[in-house]
Formats: sequence, structure tokens, C-alpha cells
Amino acid sequence: QVQLVESGGGLVQPGGSLRLSCAASGMIFSINNMAWYRQAPGKERELVAVVARGGSTNYAGSVKGRFTISRDNTKNTVYVQMNSLEPEDTAVYYCNAEVVDLAMRPYDCWGQGTQVTVSS
Repeated sequence: QVQLVESGGGLVQPGGSLRLSCAASGMIFSINNMAWYRQAPGKERELVAVVARGGSTNYAGSVKGRFTISRDNTKNTVYVQMNSLEPEDTAVYYCNAEVVDLAMRPYDCWGQGTQVTVSS
């Protein structure tokens, strides 16, 4: 089995910063794309940012220039640095990883979610 464990959420004032982390563990052979999604109350889950194994990135238009996604392949960990946070960024943030396990089976894995609240 493969697990994703997130950390770093919390309450921050508008204009503030947070850094989320997500570590994958278990019977991992390799991880392809790693991504962050978010879901605000009453809204659908949306892609925030994605980073490929080689480091190329893509961002949702609403976070481009404010968020930076990165990964450490030696630690099977993905990060997102979130700056200039706005109340509209308030959501539960989920980590996602495209994992291949030791039996060469592909898995689309999700973390449990971490709450980010931007409020004064």
C-alpha cells in the first residue's frame, strides 16, 4: 500500500504565507506527476498545481505567480509554497500522486486533506 500524509495547513491572515508538504510512503517503485488540489465549501475540487517527475510545472490561473510547487524525489515529497494568500484560497487542500508500486501497478493516490483558512 501507498500512503500520502500532508502537513502545514492552518489559519493565516490575508497577504500571509503557508507551506504545505505531502510525503508518500509504502511500496513505491516510482512516482510520476505530483499535484495539489483544493476544494472550497460548495465547490468542486480543482487542480491548483502539478509538478512532473522531471520538475516541469503547471498552475491554475488563479494561483499563478503566488504559489510555487516543488518536489524532492529522494524523499517522495511534494511541497507548495503559498504566498500573498487571499480569502478565496480558503479550502481543504489535497495532495495527489501518480504512483507505480513495486508490483508495477499504477495507483492514483490521495492524501487526507489539510485545511487552509485565510481570514483576518
